[in-house]
Amino acid sequence: MDLLLGIGGSEDSFRALEETIERAIETGDALTVAIVENPESETDVEEIRNRVEAALSAASFDAEVRTLSGHPGSQLLELAEREGYDRIVLGGGETSPLGKVELGSIAEFVLLNAKTTVTLVR
Repeated sequence: MDLLLGIGGSEDSFRALEETIERAIETGDALTVAIVENPESETDVEEIRNRVEAALSAASFDAEVRTLSGHPGSQLLELAEREGYDRIVLGGGETSPLGKVELGSIAEFVLLNAKTTVTLVR
């Protein structure tokens, strides 16, 4: 299976990175990590790339790492469709005081518009 992980610098997205690497190692899935510019995060793209590469190195796992520019949700969907990824993986989904899932803008856009399977790691 070809996985596309979108990561925008939130701690949820880094948790999704760790879990996706573990799953890919267990299953033999191919992984592409797409770094996106997240207006909701204070983490810059270079810091995200450094953390991604450190996580991949620590797991001794090879994955392609790309940086996307423009509207993050649109860019993730365009890449997924153009290159035929089987699944998009995103981190996010905090629980509100009422017990409902609150999504960030990127996760919400991707979930509402994707034509492929989307996994949300919480």
